[in-house]
Amino acid sequence: MLWNELLIIAIVCAVLCAVGFYKYVYFLSIGYGFAIAGGGITVLVLSIMNNRVGDLLWLCIVQMVLFVVYGARLSGFLLVREIKNAAYRKTLKEATGNDKKLPIFVSISIWLCVAVLYTAQVSPMLYRYANGSKDIIVPIVGICISVCGLILESAADKQKSAQKKVNPNMVATKGLYKIVRCPNYLGEIIFWTGVFVAGVTTYASLGQWLMAIIAYICIVFIMFNGAQRLEKRQMGRYGNDKEYNDYANKTPIIIPLLPIYHLNKQ
Repeated sequence: MLWNELLIIAIVCAVLCAVGFYKYVYFLSIGYGFAIAGGGITVLVLSIMNNRVGDLLWLCIVQMVLFVVYGARLSGFLLVREIKNAAYRKTLKEATGNDKKLPIFVSISIWLCVAVLYTAQVSPMLYRYANGSKDIIVPIVGICISVCGLILESAADKQKSAQKKVNPNMVATKGLYKIVRCPNYLGEIIFWTGVFVAGVTTYASLGQWLMAIIAYICIVFIMFNGAQRLEKRQMGRYGNDKEYNDYANKTPIIIPLLPIYHLNKQ
């Protein structure tokens, strides 16, 4: 299971997401992006130090760059949005209890749990080189899937920001938001689907399979839970708005063509 190396990655992830002690929501947002980027870099360094990559150094670098771009984009976007957008800061405070401080033991528990989760999320990259896998077709397919998810997520965030500037009193409903109400969360799911797929030909034990599968299930659950919480906030703000209700009742919340329109009880 490569416990020593997983521990090193977990320590790196823990250090990079420790920003959550300043504001606990950062454990799952800004610190998340930092940790994934750092985890990808750590896997590359470990793979090179242990002479595992050989002719596949280019593939390892590509996977590392993918994690770094993902993490930098996410953390950068969230930082800029929070700094520049007063309305978002207000919403964030309301959603997180006006910056209410958690008891230290709760913060430490969250910190350790997310560090383990982030380690598990990047573990497919570690397993590929530690197990000496030489195939490149499947990881390339996985990388392409992840790139599509990253592009979708980036485009969704950009479209949402543009639409909110024009009409700050209504949710985004155009472009990708015509297809699903949370295309950014869909992009996230697609990104991590690609990461999981990139490792399916390399998992060498039940433990490796379980770590990869549990990490993937967790991120999908987190995205659906995030969509549920977002819908709850939107219903509180726009619930009496006919335009919003018409849009919400006919647009799937997160998966295209899947007729799941609401995650909260109506």
